[in-house]
Amino acid sequence: MKNGIVRFAALYVFNVAVLLLIGLLLPGVSVGWNALWASVILTLAALFVKPLLAGAFRKSAAKSAAERTKTGEKIVQYVLVYLVEVIIWILTVWLSGVRASGFWAFVLPPLALVLGWMIYDQIDDRMRRKAAEIYDSVHARVKGGDAKPASAATATAPESAQTTAARDELSDGLTPEQRRMLDELG
Repeated sequence: MKNGIVRFAALYVFNVAVLLLIGLLLPGVSVGWNALWASVILTLAALFVKPLLAGAFRKSAAKSAAERTKTGEKIVQYVLVYLVEVIIWILTVWLSGVRASGFWAFVLPPLALVLGWMIYDQIDDRMRRKAAEIYDSVHARVKGGDAKPASAATATAPESAQTTAARDELSDGLTPEQRRMLDELG
């Protein structure tokens, strides 16, 4: 469940940014505060609808793949990706407060979504790692524990005198004998 929440949260934040950019850069698209709700729709569509549509389109296109050249197959694949994005964009506009008026408001945003998700794919791992850290921290606070990772929490065996002395030496750079001599001086 944690992975699903982290994945949703990371994609949600990224989609908010992409929607705001689309609203700023494209004159026929009005996003504003609706980006918050539209991003929920866009994120759910990206996680659930996009794989279903892509699979259905790929299956349909595979039937005639033998008749196309290598370049033709690539073009078909790009067109299919774009069609999936158009459908997701139309769902987002239809189910949220985002307003799109004019031909270009339905042609260009799917291209922006493709570009945005290509960028997201490049930074996905870093975003998920940071989101997982935030999730763990919040989860630990809600449960009343500390925010340390599970691996650090399980390694709480009692320390020996030698380990404690070595840890003290690392903190101030002094050996126990030097520390004792300084204590006698002052």
